[in-house]
Amino acid sequence: MRAPIVVLLVPVLVAAPLPAQTAQGSAADLAGLWEAKLRFGPDIRGPLILERASGTWRAEIAGRGTAARLAGDTITFELPDGRGAFRGQLKSQRARIVGHWIQPVTVTNGSAYASPVTLTRLGTAERWRGDVDPLADEFTMYLKVEPSAEGSMRAFLVNPERNIGRFTRVASLERAGQVVRLLAAPAHGQAGSELAEGVLRDDVLSIPLRGGTYDFRRVDRDAASDFYPRGRPGVGAAYAYRAPIALDDGWPVGTPEQVGLSRAALETFVRTLIDSPLDSVSSPEIHGVLIARHGTLVLEEYFHGEHRDKPHDTRSAGKSLTATLLGAAIYAGVPLSPSSLVYQVMNGGTLARDLEPRKRVLTMEHLLTMSSGLDCDDSDPNSPGNEDAITQQTDEPDWWKLTLALKMIRDPGERAVYCSVQPNLIGGVLRKAAGRPLPELFHDLVAEPLGIRQYWMNLTPTGDAYMGGGVRFLPRDFMKLGQLMINGGTWHGRRVVSAAWAKRATSPLVQLGNQKYGYLWWVMEYPYRGRTIQAFYAGGNGGQVVMGIPALDLAVAFYGGNYNDPVMFQVQRRWVPEFVLPAVVGN
Repeated sequence: MRAPIVVLLVPVLVAAPLPAQTAQGSAADLAGLWEAKLRFGPDIRGPLILERASGTWRAEIAGRGTAARLAGDTITFELPDGRGAFRGQLKSQRARIVGHWIQPVTVTNGSAYASPVTLTRLGTAERWRGDVDPLADEFTMYLKVEPSAEGSMRAFLVNPERNIGRFTRVASLERAGQVVRLLAAPAHGQAGSELAEGVLRDDVLSIPLRGGTYDFRRVDRDAASDFYPRGRPGVGAAYAYRAPIALDDGWPVGTPEQVGLSRAALETFVRTLIDSPLDSVSSPEIHGVLIARHGTLVLEEYFHGEHRDKPHDTRSAGKSLTATLLGAAIYAGVPLSPSSLVYQVMNGGTLARDLEPRKRVLTMEHLLTMSSGLDCDDSDPNSPGNEDAITQQTDEPDWWKLTLALKMIRDPGERAVYCSVQPNLIGGVLRKAAGRPLPELFHDLVAEPLGIRQYWMNLTPTGDAYMGGGVRFLPRDFMKLGQLMINGGTWHGRRVVSAAWAKRATSPLVQLGNQKYGYLWWVMEYPYRGRTIQAFYAGGNGGQVVMGIPALDLAVAFYGGNYNDPVMFQVQRRWVPEFVLPAVVGN
């Protein structure tokens, strides 16, 4: 789901050039790197206590208490003022309560999120305790200011969470005393329009942007900053390979030599990433790279302050999770198949008598391959089923209902068109067939078998998971989805999806744009030492990629911050073919 890019700015004006020098300082005095961060919450986090006394259930978290309700084995509660909610099930003869914390809609992403919580019974009392770890709601801004060849002060804005610098298009900066103006690039012979106006006081530059006013402080020349991949510019030469740390997350770890990869080639690759120029808002911003071969994790590197314990947005790479969850549900016995009729399932098992003929034959496979024929196209802002049109309207909270009501403009299977509400509708069909909330299904059928203990599923206004993308994972966990497909549907010998599903999901079934597409997995080919090898990958806005190359038994994951910028495609087009594939030196 693409949250709306809302940038709070002063009215846009055509600004006349200001004198470079004033009695109170010049724009040139602002040269350097400035950074700011706003934290919006949430404050409700930490230990959660559920207890039953005298037949009454009660919950307590972060100093707040409220009544809880038990219906069958399901226990729920909501905090006052919409501060959070919980839904869970009593398990293992009441030894545990397994469920999800529902945090309120975030400022930075415009979504509520569900994250897993397991509460353990304390002794013999009817009291259970667990820890709530909601997604941090915060926004970081970097403002780089430097002289241009024309004598003005060039500036650009970097925002790792959503890349709003790409939308604001800050190109330069002017100053008049304490007033600092951010300007767009000149156009049509006129000076650049004013984008935002800030105030400089006591070396703090306060600028109104998305979510509030950001207090930018200058980064000292000798200080480290996460604006740079490793804190400071030009430090790539100091990098030396280190093997990933062994954790209890299911990943065996090793060294490149143990799996037929070149240590020197991987070091060159990481040094290249560290020393990539950061001279514009479109500079490559890689947040993490992981490589596994023969099921062994051998490279794990993070940049720009990201780390293995920090969740990352997967954007549309999360669509591949939708296919995996559906495959897992089918394997577990949920009465669905690729040939299941979408409108029949959503209508409770029958087709409405007045349903148009093309909707009567729409199947799950059509949704899985983006070839439904519905009037939805994410590349067309005028399409009624465009992701933004569905997710940013406020009249109808049920996005599945809106999608089902779209007109058919071509026969199902006739042509694949990229549209995010199609995989989201898969979630609706699965919810209807299974009779359980999607976060619960994901926890039981995918997360638990893969050892994924932490995740943050973005929710729709009706409170169920949005399956069109945007789920957050820890990097090592998300790469497991690629390894699962390489393994033919198993993880450490435990089957999650059938071998047939894993193969078909990652096969080139349809032409989508200029690429091949399977069941919500992209498929492409690389030339490799005189032959062609096939790769499949989950791909998301900003440079989120989990790729599998079965012929080499190789899994690769990238995470990035180049949202809505074509430079994000460097992962598939440059980093993999020019650095990762040449690192393979043996079997």
